[in-house]
Amino acid sequence: MNTADQYLKAIYLVQEQEDGPASTGDVADLLEVSPASANEMIGKLESQELLDHEKYKGVDLTDEGIRRARLSLQNYCIIQRFLVEVLEVQEFREEAKQLEGVIDETVAERLDTIIDREPQCPDCFNAEEDVCGLLEPELEASD
Repeated sequence: MNTADQYLKAIYLVQEQEDGPASTGDVADLLEVSPASANEMIGKLESQELLDHEKYKGVDLTDEGIRRARLSLQNYCIIQRFLVEVLEVQEFREEAKQLEGVIDETVAERLDTIIDREPQCPDCFNAEEDVCGLLEPELEASD
């Protein structure tokens, strides 16, 4: 997953939470980058026709942007589940954030064969908790 895909995933999650266009400020906050950096990448993604950006209104993903964002989110869930279920990593959220930028689709597919992804993925993702929803019962049981 590359940086563009991380932005698409973040925009998708903000749009889901807001039930409408994502503000560049919210996207920047979620990715922990400056608003200027977020604006720059949003401009690049708009030129690739992955989103529409209207100043002061926000960002809406195109159909292709949504497709790529959902694939990125699915890969993120796979990484999280692998870290928890296979490697038993306690600080899996931070690890997953670091790994999502370097693990490509091929590696994610191989990890997926180990964790056996559920068909509801990525709709299972809990954006507020930044966790795959399939992990929530497991995490609550380990508390």
